[in-house]
Amino acid sequence: MIDLCPVGALTSKPFRYAARTWELGRKRSVSPHDSLGANTTIQTKANKVMRVVALENDAINECWISDRDRFAYEGLNSADRVTTPMVKQGGQWLETDWQSALDYVAHSLKTISSDSGPQAVAALAHPISSTEELFLLQKMIRGLGSNQVETRLRQTDVKGAASAPWLGMPISKLSELDRVLLIGSFLRKEQPLIAARLRAGTKRGLQVSRIDAGGDDWLIPATGIAATPSAWLNTLSEVALAVAKAKSATAPAGTPNLTVSATAQKIADSLLSGTSTSVLLGSAAVAHPQASDLHVLAQFIAEQTGATLGFLPIGGNAVGASLVKANGVGVESVLSGERRAVILMNIEPDADLPNPTQARAALAKANTVIALSAYKSADLLEVADVILPNSTFTETVSTFINSEGRAQTIQPAVKPLGDSRPAWKVLRVLGGLLNLDGFLYNMPEEVLGEAL
Repeated sequence: MIDLCPVGALTSKPFRYAARTWELGRKRSVSPHDSLGANTTIQTKANKVMRVVALENDAINECWISDRDRFAYEGLNSADRVTTPMVKQGGQWLETDWQSALDYVAHSLKTISSDSGPQAVAALAHPISSTEELFLLQKMIRGLGSNQVETRLRQTDVKGAASAPWLGMPISKLSELDRVLLIGSFLRKEQPLIAARLRAGTKRGLQVSRIDAGGDDWLIPATGIAATPSAWLNTLSEVALAVAKAKSATAPAGTPNLTVSATAQKIADSLLSGTSTSVLLGSAAVAHPQASDLHVLAQFIAEQTGATLGFLPIGGNAVGASLVKANGVGVESVLSGERRAVILMNIEPDADLPNPTQARAALAKANTVIALSAYKSADLLEVADVILPNSTFTETVSTFINSEGRAQTIQPAVKPLGDSRPAWKVLRVLGGLLNLDGFLYNMPEEVLGEAL
């Protein structure tokens, strides 16, 4: 409704009486909150983000942004922002200077790598992190001789995982689909603008099918099977069996011999009758304990029906993380309890990791936990030994690669808050302190050029 007002008389509550529009500076930006990469304009005053509005881009977000894109800026000046390096001593958090904090981290990583072996050092990063940050993080971990780095935070089954979890088509092509099957997706919450495109498509004849746990109203007419996650494999197997019978094909090995329900048959018939079709695996399907089996069935259905196979990943840079090899052996390996030093970048353990209780126990076994984070949360303060305050996406040069594989680089809209620093600079300095080769970067463009 705010964007529909032709004269700007309707404003959001957080912005009301905050500033006059002509007082605001403006900077083009990209939302990192989901894999779409919606284009935005960040409006600022006195080095503070005052408002975020949509920037038209027909190929990505048209003229819309989600509520999350619009209002998440309120957290940029939260009381939970970390603005000074912090080190825990005797169970108490103390502020310190950057040189002391970095020396502490470098010494810890060197000592643990030498005493316990390189594989004792690990890192987890949220896929909301920029391409530059993710590239340098994995380069540092691998430079120490370890492959324990991961951004697929909720994906416990990584057998046969997609090399890059991309959409399988340009975003604009979603509007041209006439059939789509979504598996394990909370669409309106996770990908609201994709939900809007599909809803518009149903008015032109798009048939939507869904297999999920139910209870989430997409406001989209759809043929759906609501089942507990433990039943998803059998449910998708029924669709695969119906497709296999229609195409005189053999279902993938290991597919159980089930009776095909009427709804599963209807979903199969819908996909078989389409001319522009897609099968999309949502975040819950990717995080499923049998994710690799769901992937195999989805791939088979897509191949037999002439559909594209795609993913709807969490985070604004899941594709970028894959492209710069920021994924190693899976999150369960990192959280096995065998790592003596763990780096957490842009992570809140209780909110981001698959089993918070298990994660806390594993992190408690580490000699040191190093957090690169713009925020301090109760769980992070509990598990971490040092917090290095990194800048948010509005405060540093950042490149995000969206679900269609489009790289978008944004410039800082405001200066870093307090004594926080861009994470790519922090990692560059750490690489130097660790005596690793190839960390003599002066500009983020140099990092990106090597990464891609």
